[in-house]
Amino acid sequence: MRPSFETVLMASLAGVVCTLTPFASAAQPAAAAYPVRPIRLVVPSPPGGGTDILGRMVAQKLTAALRNQIIIDNRGGASGIIGSEIVARADPDGHTLLLCFTTHVTNPTLYPKMPYDTVRDFASVAMVGSIPAVLVLHPSIPSQDVKAFIAYAKERPGKLVYGSAGNGSALHLAAVLFNIMTGTSMTHVPYKGSAPALTDVLGGQLNLMFSNIVSALPHARGGKLRALAVTSAKRLASAPELPTLAESGLPGYEATAWYALFAPARTPAAIVNKLNGEVNTLLKMPDVTERMQSLGAESVAMSPRQLSAYVETEIVKWGKLIKASGATLD
Repeated sequence: MRPSFETVLMASLAGVVCTLTPFASAAQPAAAAYPVRPIRLVVPSPPGGGTDILGRMVAQKLTAALRNQIIIDNRGGASGIIGSEIVARADPDGHTLLLCFTTHVTNPTLYPKMPYDTVRDFASVAMVGSIPAVLVLHPSIPSQDVKAFIAYAKERPGKLVYGSAGNGSALHLAAVLFNIMTGTSMTHVPYKGSAPALTDVLGGQLNLMFSNIVSALPHARGGKLRALAVTSAKRLASAPELPTLAESGLPGYEATAWYALFAPARTPAAIVNKLNGEVNTLLKMPDVTERMQSLGAESVAMSPRQLSAYVETEIVKWGKLIKASGATLD
């Protein structure tokens, strides 16, 4: 008797399932067992800075969650490129990770040659947080709000001078975006870090700057500076009295520094998703929220897919601004 069509079909499907099962199940034990040894978290900046502080906080929380040690490896230099290249070349097994910052998406435009591809050589894991800036003026500038300041700056093309942490820095690009969106032409003076630039705004050598909010806000609340608005898309819980630039006559304006976790490309999706879940969980912890706010940061949860799309959007957005500003690095 010849077997029925249904019998043949069921046998064929059973064979397919048996063939695919080893591949489907292989990823699950790998993710369940992960990590099998200590994880190296590369922070591409020196110890003591904001990125390092966030990195150590993430490492402490993930060590407890994953029940395996997360070891910080500070590899500063070349706007984060040195540390990022280490991770791009590492084995894609989830045991080497990168906590990087906004230069991850500005470097491809600022540097004519890169030792890796920012999109292809990394797997997006999780967003950690964003840090907006605040527009502050020296009190000698009479403007009391953003609209008045825009009018004031337009009447003085090229005469108002602002400082930043350096060419292509997040604070510089926030001002470039402001110039473009308002039609103003303020003059840029790059510094080696934001602290000396802020000192010169306080001293009156500079008229203004887009500053780290933690550094500038105490001076503004003490009357030594005038804070006009923040660069985030929404008001900050730590400074609810300050409007956003978007609600102050510049709809669509947003310029924030951010920190995110990446792995080498081809890291198994199951491991990436596991890490993403753990990071998004720790971002909800009250002590983490409090620590982030003390740094001027706000927690931002994203899926790996959302982070990948965000990175590509940021590369295009800041690339256009960098080209418009003429900033380059060697």
